[in-house]
Amino acid sequence: MATRKNAEPSEQKPEKQKPEKQPKKAASADAPQEEDALQKAAKAIGSALGTMAVKTGLAHPATTPPKKKIPKLVKKTKQRLPRKEKKQAKKKLAKSAG
Repeated sequence: MATRKNAEPSEQKPEKQKPEKQPKKAASADAPQEEDALQKAAKAIGSALGTMAVKTGLAHPATTPPKKKIPKLVKKTKQRLPRKEKKQAKKKLAKSAG
């Protein structure tokens, strides 16, 4: 039993095209440009003063704390008997116990 939706394919609706969004403009276009220019100038002046202070010795450059060095794995000093000696030790234990 077929439903009407499955039996008769409906026509596809044309896609609506949304108008492209344009960035909103500020009330005065000169204000943001002036702020950007002032910020850039302030950063340039600050970085120049910082480098001069470090070179003259008035300030110390920001240093990161030294990282802890991870040591390599140390081999264990555990002594192992060779096979023959180990077998002989087992035999001696077996004889003395039994």
